[in-house]
Amino acid sequence: MTILAVIVGIAGGFGAVGFRYLIDFFQSVSFGSMGNFLDSVQSAPWYFRVGIPTAGGLVVGPIVYFLAKEAKGHGVPEVMEAVALSNGIIRKRIVFIKAFVSAVCIGTGGSVGREGPIVQIGSAVGSAIGQELKVSADRIRTLVGCGAAAGIAATFNAPIAGLMFALEIVLGDFGLATFSPIVISSVAATAVSRYFLGDAPAFFVPAYELISAWELPLYVVLGLFCALVGVGFTKALYRAEDLFDGLKFPEYLKATLGGLILGAMALVFPQIMGVGYPAIDMALAQQFSWWFMFLLAAFKILATSITIGSGGSGGIFAPSLFMGAMAGGFFGTGVHAVFPGMTASPGAYSIVGMGAVVSATTHGPLSAILILFEMTGDYKIILPLMIACIIGSLASGRLLKESIYTLKLARRGVNIRAGKEVNVLKSISVKDVMNPAVETIPEDLSLGKFVEKISKSKYNSFPVVDGESNLTGILSFLDYHGAVFDENLKDLVVVKDLATKEVVTMALDSNLYSALEAITLKDFSILPVVSPDNPLKLLGVLSRRDIIGAYEKAVIKKSLLEES
Repeated sequence: MTILAVIVGIAGGFGAVGFRYLIDFFQSVSFGSMGNFLDSVQSAPWYFRVGIPTAGGLVVGPIVYFLAKEAKGHGVPEVMEAVALSNGIIRKRIVFIKAFVSAVCIGTGGSVGREGPIVQIGSAVGSAIGQELKVSADRIRTLVGCGAAAGIAATFNAPIAGLMFALEIVLGDFGLATFSPIVISSVAATAVSRYFLGDAPAFFVPAYELISAWELPLYVVLGLFCALVGVGFTKALYRAEDLFDGLKFPEYLKATLGGLILGAMALVFPQIMGVGYPAIDMALAQQFSWWFMFLLAAFKILATSITIGSGGSGGIFAPSLFMGAMAGGFFGTGVHAVFPGMTASPGAYSIVGMGAVVSATTHGPLSAILILFEMTGDYKIILPLMIACIIGSLASGRLLKESIYTLKLARRGVNIRAGKEVNVLKSISVKDVMNPAVETIPEDLSLGKFVEKISKSKYNSFPVVDGESNLTGILSFLDYHGAVFDENLKDLVVVKDLATKEVVTMALDSNLYSALEAITLKDFSILPVVSPDNPLKLLGVLSRRDIIGAYEKAVIKKSLLEES
């Protein structure tokens, strides 16, 4: 594993470097310069600002739609899902397709970051190496974490942050067996990155010092403010996805429409295009007014939501840093105007705001603190950074249970927090487990004849049907146990009089997790399974024993596969 961790780290480092060069290439093709991207965009004619993002969407959309749909969006949720549900198995083609479409999207001005794609690329490299060498599932998952750590470490020149990102967000595992290889990969990737890209911090930060201890409560307020920004960004992103998904328009052309809208916005705010690092540097240097930073934060939320929601490919990390820098600068300008003698410059609040918004969106405060610390190389910011990031994460968690990563999975029915075993249940269909040999009871059957029937049956709960075999109720032991011993009722009462009319049913295409929730809600014995097209047509029944048996078989099979 040590040797494999080194290999994955070096491959991830070269992947990050190559991805950076590929983005620079497409930027030079698109806007004619590999220098300051913002300067190139601002000097370009208006029709370039509109046309180039549109053309980028025209390239990205069809490739993602026809070749690899998991290359759409920011990529990290797909890695988390592969770790949780697929033993870390990621398709090998993702390495090349994700690199190409994300580089095109960013290079043509898409309002996304390069961190999410390089995490997915690095993770796919780690998964591919593990698959080729046929190592166990646990080791493949560890190699996926190695690739993710390598990508973050090489991209941000931040080995500790890469390690923490992989452990805290991607794997959720801090065990020593996982920790050691990821450390090695992170260090190897950083060494490769520093050789080719240098050892300079990602941002040039202003001189900072904590003016007064009374300033710390202001960073608590900043954390709360950034939590609102992070939650707003998360909701806007998935709202945009829903809007574009519901749009009656060819799926592979929606990214083109998104690029057109982004280009129109860039006519007024060119700073929102691309990764956004030049604008962040300007915010840190206090070159923007407070109201302009507020507008940039709002329009960056719109721009990134439209770029990703329409089908573009890129990360949310850099946009979160951008929003944090602008939100922090806006907040810092205000508090510095009110308390000039006891507050630092607005640039200091921009730095802390970057970490707080990242923490609020990802729900990963440790990763956010370490990434900002390593990106700036300034230990003096660590105390307010820790306060704002923790407050931002806690407050955003209260406002929105899911992070920007896990919400994408939750919308698909995948619950990362609940553990892999719950997701095993979600991967099993009701139709594969139900018992189609249903013992039904006619609703007009007398109680006396019903007593004779149950004496010969192995069941104690029965679906009740009418003359056309449509489901009309459920007769459980609790329904009939008080009447079966009353001789006076045997010829007076029919099954229909005793049965429960409000029946909880399961559709044929439901999963076992939904069935388990339903069957335990009121302690049912069985659940009728009905057709999705006709809720009265009975196709089978599902018992608690069926669910538990299928679960046990799936877990045993999973364990055997991991050991092989």
